[in-house]
Amino acid sequence: MESMIPLGGRISGPRLAAMLGSWRQGGSRQGAADLAAAIELQVLDGQLPLGTRLPAERELAEALGASRTLIGAALDRLRENGFVASRRGAGSWIAAPGRGREPLVPAGDDLIDFAHASPAAIPGMAAAVDAARGRLADYLGEHGYAERGLLVLREAIARRYTERGLPTTAAQVMVTNGAHHAFVLVLRMLAGPGDRVLVEQPTYPNASEAIRAAHAIPVPVALDPAGARSWDIAGIDAALRQASPRLAYLVVDFQNPTGLRLDAEGRERLGAVLARARTPVVVDETLVELDLEGDPLDGPPPLAAFAGDLAICVGSASKSHWGGLRLGWIRASEDLLGRLVSARYAVDLGSPVFEQVVFAELLGEEGWAAMARRREEFRGYRDALAGAVKWHLPDWTFTPPKGGLSLWCRMPEPVSSRLAVAAASHGVQVAPGSRFGVHGGMERWIRLPFALPPEKIHEAVRRLSVAAASVQGTPASLDAPIA
Repeated sequence: MESMIPLGGRISGPRLAAMLGSWRQGGSRQGAADLAAAIELQVLDGQLPLGTRLPAERELAEALGASRTLIGAALDRLRENGFVASRRGAGSWIAAPGRGREPLVPAGDDLIDFAHASPAAIPGMAAAVDAARGRLADYLGEHGYAERGLLVLREAIARRYTERGLPTTAAQVMVTNGAHHAFVLVLRMLAGPGDRVLVEQPTYPNASEAIRAAHAIPVPVALDPAGARSWDIAGIDAALRQASPRLAYLVVDFQNPTGLRLDAEGRERLGAVLARARTPVVVDETLVELDLEGDPLDGPPPLAAFAGDLAICVGSASKSHWGGLRLGWIRASEDLLGRLVSARYAVDLGSPVFEQVVFAELLGEEGWAAMARRREEFRGYRDALAGAVKWHLPDWTFTPPKGGLSLWCRMPEPVSSRLAVAAASHGVQVAPGSRFGVHGGMERWIRLPFALPPEKIHEAVRRLSVAAASVQGTPASLDAPIA
């Protein structure tokens, strides 16, 4: 039993409705179970943190277009299962589920995580750790705090940018605790409450959450996954002029979740538009090394080659090498990096030394050879997923990406959120399309990663097809995005 009301932020009714997407599967009686399951999924997925205060029943009923009776029944279920706690006069909030409750998704080996596009460690990680142990002695006599990062690692990162067509020095690189950490640092410095931040639609959901956490406002510009020119440069130009955002966040290399890549001509046009508007842009290059059709050095130059000092590149070891390293970086002008270092002291005092030594080893000659083999492996994973979807879900459509780690699939019906709930009961966890929509929606879309071995991919898609059959043809009353 909860002894205290936990401190936490409050989520509004419209925002929760947008997050839940199209959750309804059946009639009013079943609707309470559907709503409870959809909220449980958001809790288990980390989108509703512990302590988050829920909207009042009347507000939530209006936002969802449901009766207060249904809302009350759903909250009763959530309280029974330990996901929600309430106190008279204080409202309801997200709580930890009780130990005795059977989880929404099966635990252990039976659960297939098809929600996270994050692969296992690259082969050669153990060897890099062994080599780093010998090199660590060079740093043990120092205090261990390097707010910009170890010089050996910054030089390796700068060298890679130079090879990709963007001359860079170590003084233009700062090591961070991942690309998301890098984005949050930039966001804290360049945008504040009420400021607008331009993003793609769909986009990486953690970026949207970081923008909202900074009390800024995401301004989406739609991508066209099937279009010859997927980035609407004219639309971005119009949004820059009309909304006057303080910052933009873009993923132009194997965009997450669509897998799209902007060509060199498009980057030149986009760079010119950003420069004319004098809008700084964070360019997330987390997936740039996962070019499945060629050598990344033969790809288009970084967007910063066209946008100049307005472009702030962020990257990460998480997708290319291993998320367990928890390392990323910022590539920007020396002036901006100096300001970021000062701002960083309010957040942390630098990244772990040993992990940086390990990553520097992985960015050596042998490490790049291993990376080439990894791209070949992921190419096979991609083809395995494409084949499994065509076999088990033939009415789904997608464009095979030339890089990255996921397929962005279009379904014949707007059932993505309902499918995610149903899939959990079949032992497979997926991220619905609404997670990638800035204001929800995207109910005809779902992201499927190919970061697992082919045998698990095939089993995950088989289970997903069974779940899809269970939700096909059910009415969808909340298909449209909710502002």
